[in-house]
Amino acid sequence: MAGLKIKTGDRVQVLTGKDRGKQGTVSKVFPAERKVVVDGVNTAKKHAKARSAEQPGGIISIDMPLPVANVGLVCDACGGPTRVGYSIDGDTKVRVCRKCGGEL
Repeated sequence: MAGLKIKTGDRVQVLTGKDRGKQGTVSKVFPAERKVVVDGVNTAKKHAKARSAEQPGGIISIDMPLPVANVGLVCDACGGPTRVGYSIDGDTKVRVCRKCGGEL
């Protein structure tokens, strides 16, 4: 299985689903499952039991994983979601924007 083109810390935009159009930062990547967790997107409510004084119980919101096919990497130059290509500069492999050709 090939690696993902989206990495932790990338700014992405949701392309499909209930959170379509929202942008956020990737906080976690699951390459084996081909899913990513984006901050503030695809949140679910979870009922948590109180564990200690520092961890009170209640209803908390957690971000759930999204399929990587449902998000697009946001190019700073273009301003919107784009597909990702690769370019080799000397000994380094660099991700590039497919719309404008700029480095990501």
